[in-house]
Amino acid sequence: MAKYRAETASKPVAAPRVTIRLDKWLWQARFFKSRPVACAEIAEGHLRLNGNRCMKPGHQVGEGDTLTFPQGGRIRLIRVLEIGTRRGPAAEAQRLYLDLDPQPGGIDAEHAGE
Repeated sequence: MAKYRAETASKPVAAPRVTIRLDKWLWQARFFKSRPVACAEIAEGHLRLNGNRCMKPGHQVGEGDTLTFPQGGRIRLIRVLEIGTRRGPAAEAQRLYLDLDPQPGGIDAEHAGE
């Protein structure tokens, strides 16, 4: 006599999260001139990923992550919107992130009253 196995409803499998190395993403998004410069900033502990200090340039970052780091005399607060596939022109790089703390007097402040 054959044993029957009750069919169980399988849970839908979520697509794996697409990620990229942190140093590579920072370079592609044009926050740093080169990957070694990005690596140095990360390794020195100057970057936070989702509020936690990150000291590994190879740490994985993906859509929805929040990055906090110093750049040019100010603290940047960035949300990753896309991973990107290359280091393209500045207009392409700006589509990879959302600046959560835009600089006063910048483009965002000029259009706020419209």
